[in-house]
Amino acid sequence: MNTTTDPIESFLAAPAFGVVGASSRRHKYGNKVLRAYQQNGLAAIPVNPREESIEGVDCVASVLDLPQHVNSISIITPPAVTERVVDEAIRKGIENVWMQPGAESEAAVAACRLAGINVIADGSCVLVVLRYREG
Repeated sequence: MNTTTDPIESFLAAPAFGVVGASSRRHKYGNKVLRAYQQNGLAAIPVNPREESIEGVDCVASVLDLPQHVNSISIITPPAVTERVVDEAIRKGIENVWMQPGAESEAAVAACRLAGINVIADGSCVLVVLRYREG
């Protein structure tokens, strides 16, 4: 576990990232977030129960199926889905959750805080932080 107090630094210190709501459609934010990790040489695993692979990476169906070394997840889902994803993240022992703008839910944020999860849900965008570029 990282000891930094900066939520984004703590999130990005993970050995690998889950991208919940990853999409095979390149214009969707779920695809752009996955590619942002790839552009930065970071290991990222797409989470999508309806896809086999996205951007050359095998998908897992849920947060519960992520490998043990994944302790940070980006969430790009509607708020009601985010709440279910956070429930799975708590059960899985995920340490860091980043809710992309539009994915935030007050209940999900509260659940993360109650579980001691580092949560980013303040409108910060991983695409900006990682300097995502189309391509």
